[in-house]
Amino acid sequence: MTKRITYLDNAATTPVRPEVLEAMLPYLGKEAFGNPSSAHRFGRAARAGIEEAKRAVAAAVGSEPNQVVFTSGGTEADNLAIIGAALAARDRGGPFRVAVAATEHKAALAAAHAVKHLGGEEVILPVTASGQVENGALDKALARGGGGVAIVSVMWVNNEVGTVQPVAELATRCSDAGVLFHSDAVQAFGKVPVSFRDSGCTLLTISGHKIGAPKGVGALIVRDRKAVEAIIHGGGQQFGIRPGTENVPGIVGLGVAARLAAEEQQGLAVRLGELRDELERRLVAVVPDALINGGQGARAPHISNVSIPGTDSEALLMHLDLAGIACSSGSACSTGAIEPSHVLTAMGVPRELGVAALRFSFGKDSTADDVEAVAAALPRIVEKVRSLSTVLHR
Repeated sequence: MTKRITYLDNAATTPVRPEVLEAMLPYLGKEAFGNPSSAHRFGRAARAGIEEAKRAVAAAVGSEPNQVVFTSGGTEADNLAIIGAALAARDRGGPFRVAVAATEHKAALAAAHAVKHLGGEEVILPVTASGQVENGALDKALARGGGGVAIVSVMWVNNEVGTVQPVAELATRCSDAGVLFHSDAVQAFGKVPVSFRDSGCTLLTISGHKIGAPKGVGALIVRDRKAVEAIIHGGGQQFGIRPGTENVPGIVGLGVAARLAAEEQQGLAVRLGELRDELERRLVAVVPDALINGGQGARAPHISNVSIPGTDSEALLMHLDLAGIACSSGSACSTGAIEPSHVLTAMGVPRELGVAALRFSFGKDSTADDVEAVAAALPRIVEKVRSLSTVLHR
C-alpha cells in the first residue's frame, strides 16, 4: 500500500497544473518551436503564444499587456526592479540608494546589497512584531533631508509568516515623495486580491511556480519603462528591458496559470484560510506551548508559521518527512549551527523560538486530511525531539 504524502510546502513551489502542461506542449513540438524573433511561420507561432500569455497575465494582475516583462522567475524580476531602478535613477542624476524591508525575500535583500557593491547605498527598513514596515523608518527614508531613495521595495505577502503589507498605502506615500515603489507579489498573487492598476505600484513581481506554472518563468510588471535600466544586456527583446530569446513554453504556461489563479483566488482564499485556522487550532491543542508567529497581524490565508519551544526545526523537519509530511522552516544551517530566519529575527522573535519554527503552506490540492495528518503526527514527533534535545544538552 502506498504511503500517503502530506504536502504543505506550497509557498516553496507547487506542482504544474494539468491545464498548464497541456497548453505548453505545442510550444515544445514541431509546430511552434521557433524563435519568437523570427519572421517565418514558426517564429510567428511562438510570438503569438507570447502575446496571448501577455494578455492573460495583464488581465490577471490588472495591468496593460505592454506593461508585462517576462523574466526567468521572481528572483530575476526583483533584481531587475531594484537594481534596474537604482541604475536608472543614477543615470538621471538622482539618488543611487534603495530601501527594502528587513523581512524581504533574500532576492530583494541581495539585490539591495548588490546596489551597495555597485557604489550605491542600501537602507533596511525595520518592521514591527507583526511584520509591518515601521512608518517612521519609511518616512525617514523618503525624506529629502535624509538623502532620498530611488526605490522602495516591500513584498506584498511575506513568504515565511504570511504578513500582508498595506501596499496601496505604501505606494501612495512613495508616490507623494516622488519615489518609485516595487512590491514582490510572488506569495500574494492568487492568494489575496492583487491589482497592479489599483495598487499604485511602479513595479510588481510575480512567479510562475507558486501558482502551478513551471519553474524558471516569472514577470515584472512595469508601469513606466524609463523607471528601470536593463541588467542583462543583449538584443532588443521586451523593449530592451529584458533582452534574450524568450522561454516560450514557460511563458505560455505562466499565462494559463495566471488566468486560473485570478479566477480561483476568492474561493481558494476562503478554503485555505479555513484549513490554516483549523491547523493552528489543532496544533495549539496538541502542543499547548506552540506559538503562531505573525498571527496578531493581517495574514495571507495559505501560510502558518509556528514555533515549538524546546525543539529545533531541522530535527522536526526530518521526523515529519519520515512521517510523510512535507513542510519547511526559515532557518538555515551556517557553519554547523542552526540560525533563525532573518524574517523572525527582524520581527523580534527570540533566537530559541526562531530556530524552532516550522512553516506550513497550503495550496489548491490541500485538504482537511492534511491537517489531520499533521495534528496526529506532531505530538509524538515533538516529544521525541524534545527528549533528544534534553539528552544532548545534559
